[in-house]
Amino acid sequence: MDTLDYAQEIVKELQGSVSGLNAGEGEAMAELLLCSGQIFVAGAGRSGLMGRAFAMRLMQAGQAAFVVGETVTPGIGPGDVLVLGSGSGETKGLVSMAEKAKAIGAAVVLVTVTPDSSLGRLADYIVKLPGSPKDQTGGSYATIQPMASLFEQTLLVFYDAVILRMMEQTGQTTGKMFGKHANLE
Repeated sequence: MDTLDYAQEIVKELQGSVSGLNAGEGEAMAELLLCSGQIFVAGAGRSGLMGRAFAMRLMQAGQAAFVVGETVTPGIGPGDVLVLGSGSGETKGLVSMAEKAKAIGAAVVLVTVTPDSSLGRLADYIVKLPGSPKDQTGGSYATIQPMASLFEQTLLVFYDAVILRMMEQTGQTTGKMFGKHANLE
C-alpha cells in the first residue's frame, strides 16, 4: 500500500471505531462538565496530547479548564472534575492522580479501552472507546496501526464531539470561541 491507501484505511478504521461509541456515556460526560467547577485533564504520551487539545477547546468554550502538571494549574477541589484519557487504565501516574482527586472530593472521568482496570475501579464516570491496547492483545477492534494509534485518534474525535455537544447546550458558537484563541503569535 502507498501512503494514500494507508490514510484511507485509517479513516475506515476510525469510522468503525466511532460508530461503536455509546451516546449515553458521551451525554453524561458533557452534562457533568457543564455543571462542574474546574475541569482538569490528564493523560500520558499521545493520549495526553489529545487531552491537551481537549483542555484548549474547553477553555475556548468558556470552561475553567487546566492541564494537570502545568505550572499555572491550580489545585483541584470538591465539585471539580478530573478527565483522564488512558487506553490501558493502568498508567501509575494517572492512578495516583485519580486517588488524590477522589480523596479531595472531585469527580473522576475515565475515557478508556479498558473499563475493568485500576482507573476504571476509581472512576465515577467511564466512557468506553472501541480500540486495542498498545500491545494489541485483547482489544475490541482490529487495526493495522501501531500501538494505540486508533484509540488516540478516536479519543480526539470523541473529545471534539463532547465540545460540540457542550457548545450546542450553551449556545456557544465558533465566532465566540475564536475570541479566546491565542493571539500573541
